[in-house]
Amino acid sequence: MQDHIKTVARALSHVARLALWLASAGLILMTVFISAQVFMRYVMNDSIVWSEPAAVILMGWFIFLGAAVGIREGYHLSFDVLLYFISDTAKHWLYSVSDLIVGGFGFGMFYYGAELMFSSWDVVLPSLGISGAFDFLPLVAGGVLIVLFSAERLARRAAGMPTARFGETDLVED
Repeated sequence: MQDHIKTVARALSHVARLALWLASAGLILMTVFISAQVFMRYVMNDSIVWSEPAAVILMGWFIFLGAAVGIREGYHLSFDVLLYFISDTAKHWLYSVSDLIVGGFGFGMFYYGAELMFSSWDVVLPSLGISGAFDFLPLVAGGVLIVLFSAERLARRAAGMPTARFGETDLVED
């Protein structure tokens, strides 16, 4: 079983790395768009009509992809004062409950984001000329990744394998 989990974990590691690269590229591209908009508005006394909506869509991508990778790596927000006072077994149960809740939240992001995406499919964003569904696609993609990464963490923990570089300090990364 551990061999299968390791294979899936390696594949998801590549997915996480790709998501992080895409999020980084989106952040850089958004910065370029906004900088160009500021230059055009205040220096050239003109405006780029598509820069703000494109920047907002890119911001959705780097926020949701980055958040999903943060879930996988164990960098999401947590309140861990209780963890200093309980046994290792209880810690693992609480980590699992946390991963289940986060996975459920990711499923909600996917499900309701998909509903929003499909309901805005026929709407055209005037400044970009693309479907309004693109506004909600990052929410759907981030939700799918959060569900996958939460399930991976649960499977790794169930098999006695390490799950994160941060948080579960008694476990060592492969």
